[in-house]
Amino acid sequence: MERYSKINEKRKREIVLLRGKGCVYKKCAFCDYHSDKCADEKENFALNKEILSKVTGEYGDLEIINSGSVFELDERTLDFIKETSLKKKIRVLHFEAHYLYKNKIPALRKDFSDFELKLKLGLESFDHGFRENILKKGISEKDPGIISEHFDEANFLFGISGQSAASMEKDIETGLKYFERICLNIMCKNSTPILPDKAVITDFVNLLYPKYKDDYRIDILLNNTDFGVGD
Repeated sequence: MERYSKINEKRKREIVLLRGKGCVYKKCAFCDYHSDKCADEKENFALNKEILSKVTGEYGDLEIINSGSVFELDERTLDFIKETSLKKKIRVLHFEAHYLYKNKIPALRKDFSDFELKLKLGLESFDHGFRENILKKGISEKDPGIISEHFDEANFLFGISGQSAASMEKDIETGLKYFERICLNIMCKNSTPILPDKAVITDFVNLLYPKYKDDYRIDILLNNTDFGVGD
């Protein structure tokens, strides 16, 4: 499992894949990412400290991900993120959080007030029916303005039956309207019943990828390890 990498394109930053107690939601139909967890906070902190020790601060920008939300990391890890970031003169921190934690984000921003904090939401799609009936994301809200209220960035998931070039482009354009940055993830086969749809992926690669690949505000992961972390 690779847990440290550098993203050298578009918004250059370092990225770390930390380990927490695990996603409390665990209902997303397409995700088996939540298996990267440990109930022992001491073990998690020891691992996370080792990973964070690799951070150089060369870009002044650090993205922190884990198998769930930032709120599922232990307190010692959060304190060490602050300590490391201040020591390495990191200005910008990126965290991920499920929508169910939205009301806890203002307090997190206050706690990390020494930094420019960017919160990323795993939204996957603005299509409410597809998002909730197929992907089971647990985001009942339909209004994009309300959804984006506490978040700066968003992940989208493409390449699944039921999507089309038109629906994916609508998600991209709406995402750019309501978020500072978006990340487009192409579905990769995993242990869940949700499978990649080759025809939908071909449409994305042929019709949308050339149009958006150079957009500074968009990261595109054709494979889920394109950021250099994971396995």
